[in-house]
Amino acid sequence: MLTPIAQIYLSKLTTTEGPFFLYCRIEQIGTYQRGEFEPLRMDDEYLIRFLRSRNYKLEPTYRLMVNYHDFRERNMSYYEGVAPVELSHIADADIINVLPYREQTGRRIIYFKIGKWDPSTTSVDDLFTATLAVLEAGMLELRAQILGGVCIFDFEGLSMTHAWNITPSTVSKVIEIMVTSFPMKISAIHVLHESWIFEKIFSMFNPLLPTRYKEICYFHGGDLSSLHKHIEPKYLPKAFGGTRPEYSYQQWFISLTRDPRVVNGNCYQANI
Repeated sequence: MLTPIAQIYLSKLTTTEGPFFLYCRIEQIGTYQRGEFEPLRMDDEYLIRFLRSRNYKLEPTYRLMVNYHDFRERNMSYYEGVAPVELSHIADADIINVLPYREQTGRRIIYFKIGKWDPSTTSVDDLFTATLAVLEAGMLELRAQILGGVCIFDFEGLSMTHAWNITPSTVSKVIEIMVTSFPMKISAIHVLHESWIFEKIFSMFNPLLPTRYKEICYFHGGDLSSLHKHIEPKYLPKAFGGTRPEYSYQQWFISLTRDPRVVNGNCYQANI
């Protein structure tokens, strides 16, 4: 008998991705070119990621591919010569992590503890590099492509030092990664321990967020029981009031080491 999570996954896979429909969409997006850019790849596996992220709609999918290519071209330092398994120095500080298990709907959880970020030792660019490494590796998972993921932003310990390091350029790149230029689905964004400093920072983001993203943002303050209305405690680590032990993000990467694309750092290469 299938578990509830397996049932959700199988339902989405079978109702939206019939073989003929998927074949037609791949063929259509493969010829949907207007000379704006040279795609990194044109194989089915690569194109499907973008189609899934935009619910198989051709124009939004094509626009996402253009934006993704443009973002990479402008930010090659985040990609060149970087292997995801070598970014542990950031994860060791517990700033960014991907839990090695999923919540009740089968979605992967990524969290950011911004208050643990020390700008004097870790630059904003380091954070972007680590974030993109996590996202690129995560998008190799079929389930993540179909179901999307959940983000938790914990702002406990946020200070003016953090605020001074979040510039308009930083805000723009965050919006590009979350909204316009990366093939991933975000099903929910949970914000914890927001303060007046957070409100000042968020005022830079809010005008740039599409309505859909505002609708999936949930602000919990320090009330973890509010978070638990969305994610059951048995799917959360103890730091978020859950019952699971704390895991380092290395353990998630270890779970992916069966895939040579991750082991070799090839999630950054054009030949993913």
